[in-house]
Amino acid sequence: MGAVADRIEEKLQKAFAPSALTVTDDSHLHAGHAGARPGGESHFTADITASQFDGLTRLARHRLVNDVLAEELAGPVHALVIRARGLNE
Repeated sequence: MGAVADRIEEKLQKAFAPSALTVTDDSHLHAGHAGARPGGESHFTADITASQFDGLTRLARHRLVNDVLAEELAGPVHALVIRARGLNE
């Protein structure tokens, strides 16, 4: 993985201590599209399962993730697909 993906994973690990976390760089699927960078690391998917998401709506879960990754979303990350689940799902 690249530096941006590593930073995303590190921040999500620190903020949520998830039981499962996968960060995927999907940039190659968006080559030539708006926001795509020549070196990649612009489009990601984050699959995360953590107890902090139990009982929250999908919107609330996304807001938590977006808050943690605000710096990346303001800079190098053009798009982020979030699949956030609680432990009881």
